[in-house]
Amino acid sequence: MLDASAHGVYVIAPTPFHEDGRIDERSIDRMTDFFLESGCTGITVLGMMGEAPKLDQDEAVGVATRVIRRAGNIPVVVGVSAPGFAPMRSLTRAVMEAGAAGVMIAPPSALRTDDQIVTYYRQAAEAIGPEVPFVIQDYPLSIGVVMTPGVIRRIVSENPSCVMLKHEDWPGLDKISTLRGYEKDGSMRHISILCGNGGLFLDFEMERGADGAMTGYCFPDMLVDVVRLSKAGRRDEAHDLFDAHLPLIRYEQQPGIGLAVRKYVLKRRGILASDAQRKPGAVLSATARAEVEYLLSRLGRADARATKLAA
Repeated sequence: MLDASAHGVYVIAPTPFHEDGRIDERSIDRMTDFFLESGCTGITVLGMMGEAPKLDQDEAVGVATRVIRRAGNIPVVVGVSAPGFAPMRSLTRAVMEAGAAGVMIAPPSALRTDDQIVTYYRQAAEAIGPEVPFVIQDYPLSIGVVMTPGVIRRIVSENPSCVMLKHEDWPGLDKISTLRGYEKDGSMRHISILCGNGGLFLDFEMERGADGAMTGYCFPDMLVDVVRLSKAGRRDEAHDLFDAHLPLIRYEQQPGIGLAVRKYVLKRRGILASDAQRKPGAVLSATARAEVEYLLSRLGRADARATKLAA
């Protein structure tokens, strides 16, 4: 089961599709194996970059179950965010029975006040059951719900089953420092903090007290290395490696086409058979593909992994 000691890289898994929109099960297996070989300590499926809203219930359970079984002892977190608690409860029960370590819940975009946010998470925890560990997804840039550190502290205090924050606020470095300060002064129990945003601020997030990353950059093996180097106190090495990847991280972070870039590179790395998204989805233009290839060629000067590409 997921708990507050979780650390490292919980990579956000895209959902592989064939060109006709069918789920590509072979690529799911190859992708899962790659994540394990890369040193990821966990996997998160059915997140925002996993195209979860494009899957029906049976497909969602099928994708999660396949990754869980392939991952073996590596914990798998499943995104169960839904418009209502009934589908959230149903999906949670199905994936926990399949062996998931826990679930991730994002707040609905209609929430506006602190009390509304805290009440929502209390009701969500009741809906999925107090025995199910859950992750708060804090992503105001996409969802539009702003959670202050004080609100997160209230959610953690009211819900013993809340064990992790997926931190994606931006700018958010001071938020991490504030939350770790709450722990030091005893006003909040310890939770795991893993960071998203495509890894865009991972270098300094680690130094502020994050336990690692929960994101899906097309080189998750690099994220693993940065987390490892940072924890070992090898600051300059961590930053040097991160800086070499930063232009591609930035390019992948573009709203709208970010997933298309990620899937394209994963295909070039021989992990996905196709970079297709289920419709509606963005398609890279020829110019964009050429720009990604240019970034990969430059990256290859500093990181040999960028030169090991499929045709």
